Amino acid sequence: VLLEVLQATKRVDGRGLELSQRGVNECVARGLSVVQGDADKDLEFYPDKGFDFVVLSQTLQATRNPKLVLDELLRIGNRAIVSFPNFGHWRVRFSLLIKGRMPVTKDLPYSWYDTPNIHFCTIRDFVNLCEELGATVEKATALDANGQKIGLSMPWWFWNFFGQQAVFLLKR
Repeated sequence: VLLEVLQATKRVDGRGLELSQRGVNECVARGLSVVQGDADKDLEFYPDKGFDFVVLSQTLQATRNPKLVLDELLRIGNRAIVSFPNFGHWRVRFSLLIKGRMPVTKDLPYSWYDTPNIHFCTIRDFVNLCEELGATVEKATALDANGQKIGLSMPWWFWNFFGQQAVFLLKR
């Protein structure tokens, strides 16, 4: 859907990488240029700085090796846009504190045993990973449950506690 919107509204020449063959078939049927591949394994085949922007939307936490995937994104793109759910959000913390269980919500609709999320990261964790990889955060924002920006220039701890999702624009 994101690729389709970007092509329609921003007139980008976009390409997609999709893990499932079913997903690829659905994309191609909608006229999108998408190939089957695994971000954990197949990004190495793309050339250095081969793209102006690379986008990883709500997927980093589902990769086997997020550090490697982010490193590859920064290698193949002049800029990387990465979005992910924030597992440091107060509702996640509250659920763990009060119920003693991982939450199941609209944004995190899976039980712990059937979730595609295998790496639970907070906004602060992601910022630390960016620092470790030598990535520059050009822009970042935290989003609430409705996808609206919260606290434009708030410190990381505020975003980490109140942001349900985060979006980062990175470069190296």
